[in-house]
Amino acid sequence: MAKAALLVNLGSPDSTKPKDVKKYLGEFLMDPRVIDVPKWARTLLVKGIILNTRPKKSAAAYKKIWWDEGSPLIVLSERLQEKVQQTTSIPIGLAMRYGSMSIEKGIQELVANGTDEILIVPLYPQFAMATTETILALVDEIIAEKYPNVKTSTIPAFYNHEDYIRVLSQSIKESLENIEYNHLLFSYHGVPERHIRKSDITKSHCKMDKSCCVTASKAHQFCYKHQCLETTRLVAEQLGLQEGTYSSSFQSRLGFDPWLKPYTDRTIEKLAQENTEKMAIVTPAFVSDCLETLEEIAMEGEELFIEAGGKEFTTIPCINDREDWVKVLSRWIDQWATQNS
Repeated sequence: MAKAALLVNLGSPDSTKPKDVKKYLGEFLMDPRVIDVPKWARTLLVKGIILNTRPKKSAAAYKKIWWDEGSPLIVLSERLQEKVQQTTSIPIGLAMRYGSMSIEKGIQELVANGTDEILIVPLYPQFAMATTETILALVDEIIAEKYPNVKTSTIPAFYNHEDYIRVLSQSIKESLENIEYNHLLFSYHGVPERHIRKSDITKSHCKMDKSCCVTASKAHQFCYKHQCLETTRLVAEQLGLQEGTYSSSFQSRLGFDPWLKPYTDRTIEKLAQENTEKMAIVTPAFVSDCLETLEEIAMEGEELFIEAGGKEFTTIPCINDREDWVKVLSRWIDQWATQNS
């Protein structure tokens, strides 16, 4: 069989124009695995409220972080694809879950070149309904409808893989080498608490308390909260961080439902108010820097920290297209290609 891999990231608007941002947000927020309410309610919320108020604000935010080459997330993902392609033995495609660089186009291009077996590589370290699950569900739909003879497989969440933890830890270490800091905050993208319960394959383990995430369970295979906290624990262990000098939080909540806590914005303010003068922040739910890291954290987060009394705020870049990350990803892909030959 002719094999290929398809890297898949979140996506981005085509430009910073409000109409392009509106189109992108519409596709993203109408995904039933992102806003998991009945379709009538989702339509009312998204098309009746959000898309009439948010695109202009989001467009202004995208303008703050947009590069000459385009969307940072797209540019960084393309750089990663190019580097991985140079170091792997099979074709490497790139697609986005939302936006014009669609998964369907990515699969179509690979199949047109003779591929009949594809490794889907969601560029998310932790599993979540709104990230990995929605990618794999859409892939299954496309394959069943248009390419029934194409075989697909995927790599599991790599939040605790020793190779990933080593790369992430090294990237943090390099960023902290020449600065002073009192606290390191691991900020993960938030999800509604109900997503965690829905992903609980045991239907009984998840209690949304402080104990279930550290109590062994097969539910952890799909528990986003456990996987985030485990990423923090493993990195802290690798870097020898002292208890009390680091913590985890969750950013980017939407709406009024309970989301994973503690919230990043409130944590930043609290740290500053408690006399943390110098803090650093890393965003390990993202492989590539994007709006949520470059604007929400690096700009808004710093502003919150300074206004609350903090003095120095350091944002640690995502692993993006680091050479050590490229080598790890390339090795995983080659191992799959060899094992399945």
